[in-house]
Amino acid sequence: MSETAPAAASDAEGSASRTRAPKAAGKDTKRGLFSRIGLFNRQVIAELKKVVRPTRSELITYTSVVLVFVAVIMAFVTVVDLGVGKLTFWVFGA
Repeated sequence: MSETAPAAASDAEGSASRTRAPKAAGKDTKRGLFSRIGLFNRQVIAELKKVVRPTRSELITYTSVVLVFVAVIMAFVTVVDLGVGKLTFWVFGA
C-alpha cells in the first residue's frame, strides 16, 4: 500500500462518524432551475479547461497504433471465419 492509503482509510472511517451540520436558519439551500443549469455549465467549462490535447506527433502515433490493431484483428477474424467455414464443409459436406 502507498503511504496515503492508511491516511485515506482513517479519513474514510472518520467521515462516517461525522454528523451533518445543521442548516442555517433562513438560508434556502435549494437552488432554482436556471441557477442549477448555470452551475452545470460552469462545471462543464471548468472540466473542459483541464483537457490536454495531444500533439500532432502523438496523434499520428495513436492513429497508427489503432489502424495496425484493427488490421490485425481483421486478419484474425478472417482466418477464424475461413477455418470455421472449411470445418463446416468438412463436417457436413457440400
